[in-house]
Amino acid sequence: MHTEPAADPLAADAPDPGPRKSWVVLALTLAAQILVVLDISVVNTALPSIGRDLRLDGPDMQWVVTAYLMMSGGGLLVGGRIADLLPRKKVFLTGLAVFTVASVVSGLAGGATELIAARAAQGLSAALLTPAALSIIMTTYSGAQRRTGLALWGAIGSLGVAAGVLLGGALTTWAGWPTIFWINAPIGAAALLAGLMVIPGVRTPRVSLNQFDLAGAATVIAGLVALVYALGATEQHGWLSARVLLALTGAALSATAFLLLERRAANPLVQPHTWKVRSLVSGTVVMLGVTGILVATVFLTSIFVQTVLGYSAIRAGLAFLPFALAITAGTVLARHALALAHGTPRAIAAVGLLVVTGGAVLLAQASAGAGYATDVLPGLGAIGLGVGMVFVPVSVTALAGIPPQHAGMASGFLMTGHEIGAALGVAVLSAVASSAGSLAGAAGVVNGFPRGFLAAAGIAAALGVFAYLRMPAVKADGAAMHMHH
Repeated sequence: MHTEPAADPLAADAPDPGPRKSWVVLALTLAAQILVVLDISVVNTALPSIGRDLRLDGPDMQWVVTAYLMMSGGGLLVGGRIADLLPRKKVFLTGLAVFTVASVVSGLAGGATELIAARAAQGLSAALLTPAALSIIMTTYSGAQRRTGLALWGAIGSLGVAAGVLLGGALTTWAGWPTIFWINAPIGAAALLAGLMVIPGVRTPRVSLNQFDLAGAATVIAGLVALVYALGATEQHGWLSARVLLALTGAALSATAFLLLERRAANPLVQPHTWKVRSLVSGTVVMLGVTGILVATVFLTSIFVQTVLGYSAIRAGLAFLPFALAITAGTVLARHALALAHGTPRAIAAVGLLVVTGGAVLLAQASAGAGYATDVLPGLGAIGLGVGMVFVPVSVTALAGIPPQHAGMASGFLMTGHEIGAALGVAVLSAVASSAGSLAGAAGVVNGFPRGFLAAAGIAAALGVFAYLRMPAVKADGAAMHMHH
């Protein structure tokens, strides 16, 4: 199949794009997606406060972040499938409604179990909301308008994570940590009302339950939960404890069950030919790795500046402002390089990962007497710049030449890489860091922080090599983009 992404992918089954569509639908879908992305990181700066109030230990604090990511990551493929088969408007509004309610419940939580359960519910609703929102953009707009929409969508993905840290710090300091969740309620309610009125409804043929591979989704989520639990338990019980080994076995069994179920399913979660689409698979692997490093950097650094440097939540949030700016700069740089065809997407991604590696090595030098400007900022800035440079070429590569009827599935696949990467990044790098001592105390953080970032540097370097060898060598103008089924 030969495609020209420069031409409109919907051209085959749609007449001339005709008049420009109103941006209202885009504004709404982006507003909902902003809530989803902010909630990945908004808890990071609030974690020490939540930990004190609800008496959480290190693994519990990690679960507050990962419960959300695992449920959204594990559920996204089903969410993408649901968005392809059921009326997108209904799927989007249902996801938004549940997300809003779960946010209110998170703020009311009185203990670790309630908070983690409410965060898991937020994650599952995000898994419905995200693919539906993206496919609404893909089907509502065409041509230049769609390209603008997708560019904004990508920018929200990386910037939202950094903005969440700042917002979380400000709200925690001024109004207490529950407000980081409650702020979603008025925005969610307004978006729901507006969505009912402005998103076009489309009638879809009746579908049966067996068209959704729920068993496949359940095994993915079970495997992820077991793996993240195992990584979290290493701090208290050690890598070779019965508890950790049992959880790792459970994760392996779930993964095996998933592969067997997928082979037999009439409508598998991931269509078999998907694994053969090199651009999508390689792009998703790089997305998984780079998001893991990004979210783990936010997690570990916000704990470091608050427990070791003694920053308040708001000051910790402000400490990430240069990080957000660096991500933006990296994104702009990569977009210019692609637009001017100064490099193939894979070369730009590889260079970005090299920059991330350097940043992680710099952060690994931080110690007890560290200062923000000298020991934290340079590494943080380099990681931000590199991550921004990677996100753009990866998104361009992954979704090149995917036909519109599979847009929900393909974007679900890529976003799954994003979310699962975030959950695993936090779990893996905190497990490495806490092998030096508990992240709930300053001494453990001082010893663990450098260890976590040396591991991040190793992962980024390996990922850079992978990106250069495995991502297709295409010019960004799309003329050379092939996709073989």
